[in-house]
Amino acid sequence: MTITWAQNADLRDAWEHEEKDFTPWLAMPENLAKLGEILGLNQLELIRTEHPVGRFFVDIFCTDDEGEVIIENQLERTDHTHLGQIITYAAGVKAKKIIWIAKDIQPEHAAAIEFLNENTNEDLNFW
Repeated sequence: MTITWAQNADLRDAWEHEEKDFTPWLAMPENLAKLGEILGLNQLELIRTEHPVGRFFVDIFCTDDEGEVIIENQLERTDHTHLGQIITYAAGVKAKKIIWIAKDIQPEHAAAIEFLNENTNEDLNFW
């Protein structure tokens, strides 16, 4: 299946397995570039997928010209576990930009991201 960035698709139809299918696809240079463009970020450069953070692993660890960026993928509805993971991973690698990609963002989690953006300094940004 070919996916274009302007197309809505069921993530599980296009990518059956997050770690084996979606993460490698998103980590491709052209896809990181497109994601950066959509979010208004500078060029994202991959450091590593499944990057260790203590005993855990962030899906995508990359940089832009301002520092470290993490991307956490969730092919389902957002949950508290992944919200905690993005904070843990950001702290572990000192990321200033945190991107959480999910199929369905629950209003409570969107509010939590908004709260974090409003109550942290300008150097720390969540999407």
